[in-house]
Amino acid sequence: MQEKNSIDRIVAAFQSQLRKKAGFAYVPKPVPMRNTKGAIVYFLFFASHKETANKIVKYIFERYAKYGEVPNG
Repeated sequence: MQEKNSIDRIVAAFQSQLRKKAGFAYVPKPVPMRNTKGAIVYFLFFASHKETANKIVKYIFERYAKYGEVPNG
């Protein structure tokens, strides 16, 4: 699936830039934000220099990701 690969590469590149160019130590996997039809509209990123902030956001992102999942079929 070409489109998904493109999106994954863009997300990974942006995540990498947050670490390398912007100097953030913690950049967890972003959360895809979906519309009512389940299509991804944008990705919610978080970046921090503090481990505690990272732990809090990862917990929130993991909980939200369960709500944002769209069943196959």
